Amino acid sequence: MDREPTLAVDFCGVRLPNPTVLASGLLGLSAEVFGRLARAGVGAITTKSCSLQPRPGWPNPVIVDWGAGLINAVGLANPGVEVMVDEIRRAREYLAPCGVPIIASVFANSIYDFGVIARYISEAGPDLIEVNISCPNLDSRYEEMFAANAHVAGQVTRRVKDSTDIPVMVKLSPNVTNLTEIALRVASAGADAISAVNSLGPGLVLDVDTAQPVLAHGAGGVSGPAIRPIAVRCVRDICQALRREGFTLPVLGMGGVTTGRDVVEMLLVGAQAVGIGSAIQYRGIEVFAKCCEEVQAYMARHGFQALEDFRGKALD
Repeated sequence: MDREPTLAVDFCGVRLPNPTVLASGLLGLSAEVFGRLARAGVGAITTKSCSLQPRPGWPNPVIVDWGAGLINAVGLANPGVEVMVDEIRRAREYLAPCGVPIIASVFANSIYDFGVIARYISEAGPDLIEVNISCPNLDSRYEEMFAANAHVAGQVTRRVKDSTDIPVMVKLSPNVTNLTEIALRVASAGADAISAVNSLGPGLVLDVDTAQPVLAHGAGGVSGPAIRPIAVRCVRDICQALRREGFTLPVLGMGGVTTGRDVVEMLLVGAQAVGIGSAIQYRGIEVFAKCCEEVQAYMARHGFQALEDFRGKALD
């Protein structure tokens, strides 16, 4: 009798029970919420990106459903690394019984500070560290994404790698014209994995009755189903470039993933695992289990027993 298709994934030596990963930015602040997500069937959890000091972010409203996706300008609000270290430590009791690993997401205001925060967050013992160099909701008058420059992205990667023994994953942006160059520079600098992509934009949605932006901050990052074709193309380009240059580091693909069909699409272009974020707005936290069921149904139809049977098939 045929076995049920298995969804287990090895990501940088870390076992995920399935390829779905909570993307950073949603529901990633407390140990209790981590526990709810683990019981709901998520394969791994990424915390909300944290900084050395608490950051208030932008005023409300910070997120709006504009019809074809979400637009947000949260402004990287977080309670700071000390609080996040405590939450990750507490989360162990919730996540261990489910076998769900935790990915700590961090950002900083300078290359040096990326190394400092990597050392701090490592004290919590996360399974991986995600280095967020690609938030589109910064104040453009004073700040530029570290992901906008291949040399700088490589410097950040090297600084973090020198500061921790935990596997390092660097999060890239679609808002660049040289994405594969940046991905290759990050890989050359020693990254253990790449996550791609962050939100698109910033974009602008207006309240046409008041002629004012719907977000208090004005512009914001665009996510959700509308950006998925762009995200898929970005992940494909990164995976092709890494393969061409002989790099074997895994890619966490994300951007508009809502269904099992979308998960399969990311796997077909080479992603090792798949991030899900905005889809929680549409399908609730059950989205992870639902996507897994839909992926298994796809695998059963095609006679696949493991994700490796079709991962990267669209790259051939």
